[in-house]
Amino acid sequence: MGDVDMGKGAGSVSIIGGADGPTSIFIAGKGGRVKLTTRIGNHFRRLKRNRIKKRITANPHTLEEVAELLKREYGAVEVSQQSFNYQEQRKCLKASLVMHHRPDLLGELMDLEPPEGEDVETLKAFWEQLQEREKMAAEITDDIFPVDFHIYAIKCPENCMMQIGVETVWQVIDGSSSGDKKTMKQLRKLFKKIYLYYGVTAEDIKNETERYKSLLGHLSMIFNAKWQNFCIRKILMPALV
Repeated sequence: MGDVDMGKGAGSVSIIGGADGPTSIFIAGKGGRVKLTTRIGNHFRRLKRNRIKKRITANPHTLEEVAELLKREYGAVEVSQQSFNYQEQRKCLKASLVMHHRPDLLGELMDLEPPEGEDVETLKAFWEQLQEREKMAAEITDDIFPVDFHIYAIKCPENCMMQIGVETVWQVIDGSSSGDKKTMKQLRKLFKKIYLYYGVTAEDIKNETERYKSLLGHLSMIFNAKWQNFCIRKILMPALV
């Protein structure tokens, strides 16, 4: 991870990448200072995360059982592996998995260092190297790095769509959805139920494995925004009066 100083008056630009997956670029606030409301929000997220930890119990199911649940309970249909949507998602997933589990397959491209300074051409060249790395990872053949990826689509009557991606070799489950605000809230609850069904073993909990951390992360994202905003107002309002 590295920070690129874009000059006075600009927000700091952070370029994040490495073994955990494809690179992202985001801009922080001026001077790198974190707003009070952001710090308060982070505090409540930590509290929420700690409460969730205490509620997680061992009740595991296999990804094959998850796929059967999707089809049986929610009428999910598997997306064609010849479709553009499937091919693009598989490519991105494989690149991320290779960078996480087998960075040695990428040689020198795995050790890219963000450039210093604000030269546009240098930053552009660095970004092109990142793209080359992701492409190289995605094109590694399955006999070297196997991937068994499936996408299951759940259609909703409210003109929305939910897709659940399941990868059985490296044990990955994730979801995406589209719809209005009310529908999205319902779909997030649905994904929470699906991920809870996948669950964790007692060993996962004890050793805080990647499966456990992934479950904790997904459950932590199901955050009660109204409760959070209420707590922030309770803290800020006395100071503003």
